[in-house]
Amino acid sequence: MSELIPIQDQDGIKAVLGRNLHEFLEIKERYTQWIARHIEKYGFIAGQDFIREIGESTGGRPSENHILTMDMAKELSMLQGNLKGKQARQYFIECERQAKAPKIDGNSITRMELIQIALNAETERLALEAKAKELEPKAEAYSSFIEADGKYSVGAVAKMLGIGQNKLFRELRNAGVFIAKGGMKNTPYQQYMRHFEVKAYTITHNSGAESVRHTTYVQPSGIDFIRKKLGLLAIDPLPPAA
Repeated sequence: MSELIPIQDQDGIKAVLGRNLHEFLEIKERYTQWIARHIEKYGFIAGQDFIREIGESTGGRPSENHILTMDMAKELSMLQGNLKGKQARQYFIECERQAKAPKIDGNSITRMELIQIALNAETERLALEAKAKELEPKAEAYSSFIEADGKYSVGAVAKMLGIGQNKLFRELRNAGVFIAKGGMKNTPYQQYMRHFEVKAYTITHNSGAESVRHTTYVQPSGIDFIRKKLGLLAIDPLPPAA
């Protein structure tokens, strides 16, 4: 398997450098801002999910990097909500699978066993390629729902979950995730805000009076949160067939 992103060995544990992942994902945001925002937003823990690494200074500010666990690297990849993130996550999963695979002793294996191992590997490779081709149009459709700032409208999430937008609003109100009444109706309660973003805008009435309205957007982490909260079985980014 070609090395898309370098994998390090930290005391017997596979790890990834944050800057290498940042570069592969083609993140436009500066690395230190990107990693700090995700650490704070998603509650990654120093010493458990990552180790902060400061390089030697060459006259300016010392460079900052992070040694990420494979689990954190996979989650960061998934949070990007695009094909590069999906590719990185699948790559990490395959690296872990290969690391756990039993090592073969070439001195004690027969020719027929080697042939069978090669056949099994080829069968698995073909199956993975077929699965990747099957998922590619869905990944593209998933990306087409995303807003310019990386959030999703509630309507787009409703399509992913295969239900109507009004029904999704109703179910989230019934589940106590969204406020049911008043000026903040259909916006999340504070304890769930990490999965959403609320934008306020002003409208002017015919009388000249102004009032403030709110629109709720869903963070990438909020999609799976909603699915689990409402007990839905799967996410399908393609609109349901007519």
